[in-house]
Amino acid sequence: MEGDPRATYDAIAEHFAATREYPWPEVESFVADVADERPATRALDVGCANGRHCELLASHARSVVGLDVSRQLLREARKRAAERGFDVSLVHGDAARLPFRTETFDLAVYVATLHHLTSREARVASLDELARVLRPGGRALVSAWSTEHSTFEETAGFDTTVDWTLPGGERVPRFYHIYDPDEFRDDLGSSDLTPVDVFVSSGNCYAVVV
Repeated sequence: MEGDPRATYDAIAEHFAATREYPWPEVESFVADVADERPATRALDVGCANGRHCELLASHARSVVGLDVSRQLLREARKRAAERGFDVSLVHGDAARLPFRTETFDLAVYVATLHHLTSREARVASLDELARVLRPGGRALVSAWSTEHSTFEETAGFDTTVDWTLPGGERVPRFYHIYDPDEFRDDLGSSDLTPVDVFVSSGNCYAVVV
């Protein structure tokens, strides 16, 4: 299960969703900055989980699509959208093979998901896919866990598992690739994306990309 994010997040979806109430401040700032420049027509959340960032995007874009590999998390996102009254189209799919036409979105967030892909090839392919579906002039925010996080002592990127503990005590291992900041820049540079700003915040690597 630890190498299969679909099975992992299907198993923990309800509890995971209950702990993910608010959008990250970095995502709020990014979306607000883009919206200040020009209104977004179509927005995408890759790895949307329970839809907390879809809800944020829905207040800044005419239409929003949320994609996730976990059908159970999509169910949680659907419940959130119904309870809170925001519109989102939810799609089951793989971040490394996005099921969208080229140049579809002018705003995207891809946060806390890249690090669950188990190979560098898949991670770079997913960044290429993000570049493909962005419209010219569109912007996206990418994030991944970093060696700068206080949890880790390592300074170079590495693979690991991080357990999720369910209320009954069951521990579900989740695969992570923990990026060091230079490696994160290298993978961005190997992709079809163009970084505008790369930084570390709250233990995560972030990049604003076009």
